[in-house]
Amino acid sequence: MVTRLEQPTDGLKPYGKSTDLPLFAGGPLRKLLFRTQQSDDDASGGRQLIGIALALLAWLPLLVLSAVEGHVFGGGVTLPFLQDLEVHVRLLLALPLLFVAELATEARVRPVPRQFIERDLIPDDAMTRFQSAIASATRLRDSAFAEVLLIAFVYAGGILIWRNYVVADTATWYATPSPDGPRFSLAGTWYAWVSLPIFQFILCRWYFRLFVWARFLWRVSRIHLMLVPTHPDGLAGLSFLSNTLRVLTVFAAAHGTLLAGYLATHVVILGTSLIEFKAEIAAMLILVLCVTTGPLLVFTPQLSEARRNGLRDYGRLAMRYVSEFDTKWLRDTDHNPETLLGSADIQSLADLGNSYAIVRTMRTVPITSDAISRLTAATLFPIVPLLLTMMPIEELLKKMAAILL
Repeated sequence: MVTRLEQPTDGLKPYGKSTDLPLFAGGPLRKLLFRTQQSDDDASGGRQLIGIALALLAWLPLLVLSAVEGHVFGGGVTLPFLQDLEVHVRLLLALPLLFVAELATEARVRPVPRQFIERDLIPDDAMTRFQSAIASATRLRDSAFAEVLLIAFVYAGGILIWRNYVVADTATWYATPSPDGPRFSLAGTWYAWVSLPIFQFILCRWYFRLFVWARFLWRVSRIHLMLVPTHPDGLAGLSFLSNTLRVLTVFAAAHGTLLAGYLATHVVILGTSLIEFKAEIAAMLILVLCVTTGPLLVFTPQLSEARRNGLRDYGRLAMRYVSEFDTKWLRDTDHNPETLLGSADIQSLADLGNSYAIVRTMRTVPITSDAISRLTAATLFPIVPLLLTMMPIEELLKKMAAILL
């Protein structure tokens, strides 16, 4: 049996009595940092530099090649390079935001396994299974085969989908239509084979890490946790899981920014009404909420069981206590020499009532309404400026003033 005092093996990083799970530390990016002789403490700064470098590698050649071909401002195409807001937002805003989201999420997710140990949620006889879940997540995170598959998917699937379903049917800076299909410019060729794959790989890598996170939580949820239904956090001791959703707002903002760039090109440049994209906006919001909050739902069955057991056990305890209290202070007052004033029985009855109330109001879903609101706001906020295309700012301010005043 592996005790709580044993140091973990299998490549896991020890931290006192527990281990950490660096969700974004592995893979080719981490190896690149090691090749540049950077330590773990410098990894965050290195990741920021890599994010900036990738953004410039993806965007700057497009500007240069478009200038060479005369498609920066016009050049006889319907959509010049500088007017393609979707590309600029995708490469210069959404891509760096995904790297910032990695740093923010890493800091909050890394100590989660430690919390399970420090709160005594893992039984001693299940410690081996728990450390196996961490080791499995670490191996999957570092899998070179998985990232090769991501690259293959980006080039075999992502580019194919973009060529057949996303490329505009009009002349643009990156392609012009022809009977044999779109003919790509030099800038369009770089965008199709370099810029777009870079962005798609980073985005797919994010979803892969979220899969690793969800798989780890699912394996932990298969362990019968030592939940305490009277825990004041209202989640039997699992409130630290819901706190991880706060840092995912940066990830949500990256998706909202990506959607805003797509909408801006169609609404501002091509003149399409924003209301026509309500389905796309709803779909993006649902996607973000599902991939961020969905993994935590695996603990709902155990939380529901803990609440049912708590209501039964504390209900039985309360019945026994109040029966004895009733007999002592209401039914047998003639033979009771104690005085009610100063008795601890009243306080004990109140404490028992508070404990039962905590169990009764205990939540079985480790997702707070505040987290949902934050994720929703982060996703939709980048789209807010586009509302001005539907209503002039003067009219919008008048309507707001009428509501508030």
